[in-house]
Amino acid sequence: MLVVAALGGNALLKRGEPLTASTQRANVQIAAKSLAAIVRAGHDLVVTHGNGPQVGLLALQGAAYKPDEAYPLDVLGAETEGMIGYIIEQELENALNHDRPVATLLTQVVVDQDDPAFEKPTKFVGPVYEREEAETRAKAAGWHIAQDGDKWRRVVPSPKPLEIPDMRVIRLLLDKGVVVICAGGGGIPVLRRDDGSTVGVEAVIDKDAASALLAQQLEADALLLLTDVDAIYRGFGTPSAAAIDCLSVEQARTLELPAGSMGPKLTAAADFAARGGLSGIGRLEDALAILDGQAGTRILD
Repeated sequence: MLVVAALGGNALLKRGEPLTASTQRANVQIAAKSLAAIVRAGHDLVVTHGNGPQVGLLALQGAAYKPDEAYPLDVLGAETEGMIGYIIEQELENALNHDRPVATLLTQVVVDQDDPAFEKPTKFVGPVYEREEAETRAKAAGWHIAQDGDKWRRVVPSPKPLEIPDMRVIRLLLDKGVVVICAGGGGIPVLRRDDGSTVGVEAVIDKDAASALLAQQLEADALLLLTDVDAIYRGFGTPSAAAIDCLSVEQARTLELPAGSMGPKLTAAADFAARGGLSGIGRLEDALAILDGQAGTRILD
């Protein structure tokens, strides 16, 4: 099978951990073992990943240096694709004993300049703050902020991904047996001008939505959205909570979930499954078991 595996933020950084290179590498080493198991089982693999904390940190660093010359979010997104992709690529090569080529591709993703997301930022980036500090920073820097759990974070526009211009390169790599790491952080957001040229735009695309689009355009067999939760739960957070092992697309679209990161994952999973593929949501370390129907929540048309 051709499998697209989307690594949740926990694959790089667990909540409360310091955003250091050593911390991220230690987490990626764990992720690489799970991804290597998919390859060793005979499947072709494409890996995507998030970048919210990293792109936010780069924005803070840039503003601290020369606020008037800070790089825009599309450039920072490209930087995180290279930085995170490098760590994943190296640790996955190590986990595979260098028996399979692995490559990271900076990936542009086209969005619509009239997307309503530009008027209503929702995508969390950067570190968490207490409310007072978040409001102070927002006032000074012109940020939008929103509550994230019991903390507050910066939010930026997250437009819907429409097209992946680099698809031909991804297919070329797959045809040569390469494990491809691409569309990191949802890809680099770009607009397509009337003359067909592209230009970057200030946004961060949702990683799960971009992964679903990528899986659709590759005609992948499976999309795995890997996180730190073992499955989707009915009645999550209540005494009667129960894990769901399988959902139809219709059930997935109508299931009510508490606000948080699982909602976008379920939407992306349903979008892909509606086109005939297998979608799975579950723990990173259960990736192969999710494919085999032995763990996680599977969404099927």
